[in-house]
Amino acid sequence: MKKDFLALSNYSKEEILSLLALAAELKEQKRRREPHPLLAGKTLGMIFEKSSTRTRVSFEVGMYDLGGSALFLSGSDLQLGRGEPLEDTARVLSRYLDGIMIRTFAQEKVETLAKWSSIPVINGLTDYSHPCQIIADLLTIQEHKGRLAGQTLCYIGDGNNVANSLIVGAIKTGMDVRVACPASHQPDAEIMAWAKKNGVFECGENVLEMAEGADVLYTDVWASMGQEAEAAARRKIFAGYQINARVLDAAMRDAIVLHDLPAHKGEEITVEAFEANAGTIFDEAENRLHAHKAIMVHLMR
Repeated sequence: MKKDFLALSNYSKEEILSLLALAAELKEQKRRREPHPLLAGKTLGMIFEKSSTRTRVSFEVGMYDLGGSALFLSGSDLQLGRGEPLEDTARVLSRYLDGIMIRTFAQEKVETLAKWSSIPVINGLTDYSHPCQIIADLLTIQEHKGRLAGQTLCYIGDGNNVANSLIVGAIKTGMDVRVACPASHQPDAEIMAWAKKNGVFECGENVLEMAEGADVLYTDVWASMGQEAEAAARRKIFAGYQINARVLDAAMRDAIVLHDLPAHKGEEITVEAFEANAGTIFDEAENRLHAHKAIMVHLMR
């Protein structure tokens, strides 16, 4: 039976840890320049209705590393852009490809594509969730802190798709999670209720209070893709929800800072805080490659 990668809520703690172990192994093989053609002869179709730097390059290079090939399919290039039903597109692509990665707006679109596809579907991002990013994030935390369980993660900013998936991934791997955000822009209510029931979770408006003693600080842009028209209003709403010197002082002295990029320096993070933690942030960006390779091997091998 085929398996998809649509949301971390569908994955157990053991499955997530297994993906992290595989990602670490594949990263070491690439570092040693050891061939690992685990998906030789396989083809991944990549549907982009939202543009990307890291998602496209990491999946395309990842398939090359694994001995397969990847096809870039923009929304305007497909018949989807001319009204072909998604279920028909899913069944057609299933006859040509070995897997599909889609980066789009609605989570329902990813779910429908997976329902009608006979091949694995990977959620490269939706407005609701970003599970691929979080595998890279957890790998980075594990590398820099030595473990996940028992660490305290503080997310600061918009309760968006990254926040939704980060809460699930962190709680499932034994981390305590705090979210600092305006009351009007909290993460998904059902996800927060699940987090409180299944782990240590807190959401509040006081940034310094949430950041106190944190091992990991994480932030994202205040206006995500598709919210450009709201950017000015969001700058007012999120003013103060920023990783800066005061927030770094509130966290543990050896706290790491993560950002899924691209960053709007001077908004959600100061230039100084970003550059002081650039090594870790770009480790996180690199780990997108290794995380995505692990996900593809897990689903398509």
